[in-house]
Amino acid sequence: MSLEVLAVDDSRTMRDMLNLALSSAGFTAHLADDGLHGLEVLEDIEPDVIITDINMPRLDGFGFIDAVRREEKWARIPILVLTTESADELKAKARAAGATGWIVKPFDPAKLVKALQMVAG
Repeated sequence: MSLEVLAVDDSRTMRDMLNLALSSAGFTAHLADDGLHGLEVLEDIEPDVIITDINMPRLDGFGFIDAVRREEKWARIPILVLTTESADELKAKARAAGATGWIVKPFDPAKLVKALQMVAG
């Protein structure tokens, strides 16, 4: 299954790691460096799934998820949060905003690919 994935993270290293993991699995990776950039990239693509960090400049992950969920054309795209945060209250806040799932960094590429296939299928 080849997926189109938008990955939003302010860390260049993390974007590079995501790009490698996604492209190695045969997925098409679209990368953005914060929530505002993610919204700009979304205007030009139709991803099967979105991965977002929480702590980012300009527009954080919660604001990004809110903005995506407010748009009818994007409302049903699964969103996985990929972050160093693991607090239950943050997970609950992300779920309330519309996140589909939560993965804690550092991530296992094989598990990430499997999670993407599960939520996109």
